[in-house]
Amino acid sequence: MSLLTQLKQKWQTLITGYRFMQLVEAPYGDFGAIGRISNVINSPHKLKEIIKFIAADEQGRKALEEQPRLGKINLQQLHQFPPNTLGYLYADHLLKHNLTPPEVPDTVDDYSFPGVHLLETHDIWHVVTGCDTTKAGEIELEAFYTAQIYPSPTFLALLAKNLMKTAIEDTELCEQHMNALSRGWMRGKQAKPLFGIQWNTQWEIPLEKLRTQLNLNQPIDKTVEVVTAA
Repeated sequence: MSLLTQLKQKWQTLITGYRFMQLVEAPYGDFGAIGRISNVINSPHKLKEIIKFIAADEQGRKALEEQPRLGKINLQQLHQFPPNTLGYLYADHLLKHNLTPPEVPDTVDDYSFPGVHLLETHDIWHVVTGCDTTKAGEIELEAFYTAQIYPSPTFLALLAKNLMKTAIEDTELCEQHMNALSRGWMRGKQAKPLFGIQWNTQWEIPLEKLRTQLNLNQPIDKTVEVVTAA
């Protein structure tokens, strides 16, 4: 290995460590910090692996080809749907937490679409999976993502960040957080893929019906088969 290659690798390690510590220090839900570390650890090769994994599923392949977007979200309009529907509960989730749909680029390429799609549907995944916005809820959802979008360096980094924050700030919550991690992982493996669903066509469907269709209402099967990347 040449000296130049060694220096590049050490520089990459330093940058990754710096971005990771920024992520640890950032508040929960800081998408800017998440984006900065994603830019460092998601190499073109890793992005190709992620896309290959997503494309192995018909729904994922179709989403990669058609790149469906949520479009403009009118929370007040969605909040007029019956209270058991996805649209109402999504709007209610955002309004109660004083959140707005995240701003995302109007146009994306093949490599950036998965990240943009997951960003703009993040709170929908919260609602559909039932993972709340507590620290444990975020950990459970990140583990769910990791199970469904494997092998994603971003979600592995988020889990590592939250375990580090638990070690530094919340050791008394260790059991709660570890249970959330294992529960999210097993539920993600057991559920049908959520990536690529055109959620804006599902607003009027009762949430419990969607959860049943997606195997999200099933008891956790502790013998669930581990799925590996192709």
